[in-house]
Amino acid sequence: MLFVFSLAYFLFSYVVTFGIVVSEGPSAGPVAWNVVLFTAFAMHHSVCAREPVREWIARTLPPQLERSFYVWVASVLFIATCAFWQPVPGVAWTVDGAALWALRILQAIGVWLSIQSAAMIGVLDLAGVRQAEQRPARAMDFTTGGPYGYVRHPIYSGWLLIVLAASPMTMTRLVFALVSCAYLVAAIPFEERSLREASSGGYQRYMAQVRWKVIPGLY
Repeated sequence: MLFVFSLAYFLFSYVVTFGIVVSEGPSAGPVAWNVVLFTAFAMHHSVCAREPVREWIARTLPPQLERSFYVWVASVLFIATCAFWQPVPGVAWTVDGAALWALRILQAIGVWLSIQSAAMIGVLDLAGVRQAEQRPARAMDFTTGGPYGYVRHPIYSGWLLIVLAASPMTMTRLVFALVSCAYLVAAIPFEERSLREASSGGYQRYMAQVRWKVIPGLY
């Protein structure tokens, strides 16, 4: 499944490729290229998630392929983003001993949080498989169970832990972490607006029950 492969390729790239320390070379060019690269990936999410574009895709493709097409394109773009990400020289921080184990535990929590939250939504729905196989779509309801009782976007919370709790934090990793996290923060208001419009008040009630978006007590 391309969706799963794209996530596995990201983890490999972030842990192995992005973790290589580059001591010399230009910084401005690679940083600019990486920002443009991630922006192209992010634009797909922002544009294709809008209702007029989704309706156009649904008219152009068989209805059962609308979600699958979105996920396929996103997966290809994510793989390309990781594959063409340029190394940036330098190291922001590196730790060892107990601090290193603490970061590793935080990363493991981030992976668990992302998987658990995705499972509660439905991995088949996220990957577009349920729609492609013409299985009945799940009703749009919003649970306050598990991590969704603490934050409204626990998958994003897991992402923050995965990309920020790293050592050594090479500048290659740091640029990826900062750009991706900035996109998530910027995208949340638009995503929540779409959910409010599509849920007939259901998401508004969920927002009243769960105050925090990503980080309990902070944001």
